[in-house]
Amino acid sequence: MADVAAAGARAVAAARAWIGTPYVPGASAQGAGADCLGLLRGVWRTLHGWEPAEAAGPFHRLHAAQGVDERLWRGLAARMETVAAGAALGGDVALIRMRPGMAAEHVGVLAFRPERGATLIHAYSRRGVVESALGPAWRGRVAAAFRFPEDV
Repeated sequence: MADVAAAGARAVAAARAWIGTPYVPGASAQGAGADCLGLLRGVWRTLHGWEPAEAAGPFHRLHAAQGVDERLWRGLAARMETVAAGAALGGDVALIRMRPGMAAEHVGVLAFRPERGATLIHAYSRRGVVESALGPAWRGRVAAAFRFPEDV
């Protein structure tokens, strides 16, 4: 469990380094622009030094997708360990369904702040990369959770 906690702490630190990056659909450049999948790709690069050639996105095309083609879910599950949403830890990735009946299309890295409790580090339209309280509204939208692999 100590290894999982340490790996999670590295993922949280990597995600927090992106806070303040502007929201830019399809981008993944720390400080210059990112969408939520771009943030996740950047964290992966920090942890592993590379990113999968077949990214799960591009997110900006998925975002407007109608229906429940869980393309992003499948892409994450192919590259990361699936964990029960209720058992997710800091550093794990939350896959979020923004609207009922639609594909889960938003991702963020789970974290914790003693003064705020559980948080979500994510790229949010018109706000950029932020760390938001993981209150009931966000928590109720978590469709699945994933853990970054330690060795790939």
